[in-house]
Amino acid sequence: MNFKWLYKLSICAGLLVALGGTTNAQTNTLSSKEKKQGWKLLFDGKSSKGWRSAKAETFPTGTNGWIIKDGTLTIQASNGAESKNAGDIVTTGEYGAFELSFDFKLTRGANSGVKYFVTLQENSNASAIGLEYQVLDDEVHPDAKLGRDGNRTLASLYDLKTSDKKGATKPIGEWNTGKVIVYPNNHVEHWLNGVKVLEYERGSEDFRKLVQMSKHKIWKNFGEAPKGHILLQDHGNEVSYRNIKIKELK
Repeated sequence: MNFKWLYKLSICAGLLVALGGTTNAQTNTLSSKEKKQGWKLLFDGKSSKGWRSAKAETFPTGTNGWIIKDGTLTIQASNGAESKNAGDIVTTGEYGAFELSFDFKLTRGANSGVKYFVTLQENSNASAIGLEYQVLDDEVHPDAKLGRDGNRTLASLYDLKTSDKKGATKPIGEWNTGKVIVYPNNHVEHWLNGVKVLEYERGSEDFRKLVQMSKHKIWKNFGEAPKGHILLQDHGNEVSYRNIKIKELK
């Protein structure tokens, strides 16, 4: 047995864990350890099971919308408009306290987002309403320069709180791993590739002040629902997702 090779393999596995990655050889699967910990896949890599349109009970169909191929869930490029083509998709289930992990891959200039605590009650004409982990090409997309103090950049709490990525971002065209943790006490964290990039207290006085300074102030009790859907945003640009999984916290 080549013990030197085994040692190198163990070091690589350790680095993956430290960077927030996974030691699973296959995508869209759960290890036995993850299953024991309570993780569940939100995307099986083969079908739209567990997902629906944010504006209908069925999954959106069409040649220029969401496609599932080679283990990835991809929103295809249209005209760059917000939720005007295939539209957002949401989980059929709703979640309160949880740890959500997902891989995403951006194309040049792309914009999307992963939202949580989406209630679908606001009847928005654009994207459905919820707290958003921003998914964006900061270098090219103009949204990165809008908002306040960079609070619309990658991994930020969109239009509310700016992420501090500290070099954690991988190049456009490579897979990144995002994570959102919502603790039972409403403490929330955003992570990018194993780095915690922001944290806040949902429903706190500071949180409500941020809401009042944002475009979300028109929505009553924004971001404070006890539970809600997870959403993947169609913003008219090509963005891919995989390894979407969740663990509910108690």
